[in-house]
Amino acid sequence: MSEMSITSRDNPLFKRLKKLAESARARRDAQMTVLDGAHVLAAYLDAGGQPRTLVRAASFDAARLEPWAMRCPAAKTIALADVLFDELTPVSTPTGLLAEAAWLSPVSPVATPLVIVLEDIQDPGNLGAMLRTGAAAGATLAVLSPGCHDAWSPKALRGGQGAQFVLPMECGVDVAAWCAQFDGERLALALGEDGSVFARALTGPLALLVGNEGAGLSKGVRAAATARVQIPMPGKMESLNASAALAIAVFEAVRQRGG
Repeated sequence: MSEMSITSRDNPLFKRLKKLAESARARRDAQMTVLDGAHVLAAYLDAGGQPRTLVRAASFDAARLEPWAMRCPAAKTIALADVLFDELTPVSTPTGLLAEAAWLSPVSPVATPLVIVLEDIQDPGNLGAMLRTGAAAGATLAVLSPGCHDAWSPKALRGGQGAQFVLPMECGVDVAAWCAQFDGERLALALGEDGSVFARALTGPLALLVGNEGAGLSKGVRAAATARVQIPMPGKMESLNASAALAIAVFEAVRQRGG
């Protein structure tokens, strides 16, 4: 295994990786991202991806990188000084393994549409968890508004645990306009509404609309919904986390569809 060692911040490859780790615009322009950790890298490979570069921290045993290098025969392998590696990872306790990788474009399955529509979800962990929920439920598409956190950021990828590699996504979408052209039920998950999501028939073409963690759905998107429903909460809590609300609703659809 041929390996390059990098110890300087002036190295062009390190500069490129740092831009991908920190800048949504750089990721968008290059259609590339940084994968952090063995689990995310394994999910990427299982989905048919091949990274451009494998990066280990200098303190990460080189022998542990060899199995990954065998699965990624075209990838460059880099040993990066620990202090530089720490600048690329999104976590306080680095895993010691990163990869530079191109975005994947999964194909939507031929199935009754089950779409998760996310408006202005700004926490990367929340966004990743919601995409993971959609992927686990067999959603056919995720639609993200321009105000959502970048779905390909390292933090969102960690939250998604591979969801971005298998769930088709449309990002930067005018959600109200998208809803207007969607031929199916468009259910806004909203507080203070009379109808329960459990009382709805969810077996046909369906889009579940979930809004910002604090503000909820905008007026325009709420107006574009065919119905505004809530999740009954008999306990003494005002609301659910947006990710939890989506999970309850989407798996109710799975239950009704016999999944």
